[in-house]
Amino acid sequence: MSELDKAFYQRASELIQVANQQNQDPKLKTGEISASFMYGLARYNAWFGSTSFDSKEQMQSKKQEMMEYYIERYKEMLESNMDDYIEHFDHYRASQK
Repeated sequence: MSELDKAFYQRASELIQVANQQNQDPKLKTGEISASFMYGLARYNAWFGSTSFDSKEQMQSKKQEMMEYYIERYKEMLESNMDDYIEHFDHYRASQK
């Protein structure tokens, strides 16, 4: 695994650790944490997308293209992770008890 890959997965692991810490709060439901993460990612990506433009008109003209990009990448990553969890279901669930 390259150093870039290691850094990528390390950043992802750090975000997952935040979710896991929040999941320790018995007043919070796991779905609430997931929804907050999705909102935070959407907000971050909207900001990140805006940094490529000099005007709102430019951003508006590329909005659909950006949406399609993010949706497709998320779908690919979610499908890959779902497949991984299905394949290793018993192991992953046993280690979470």
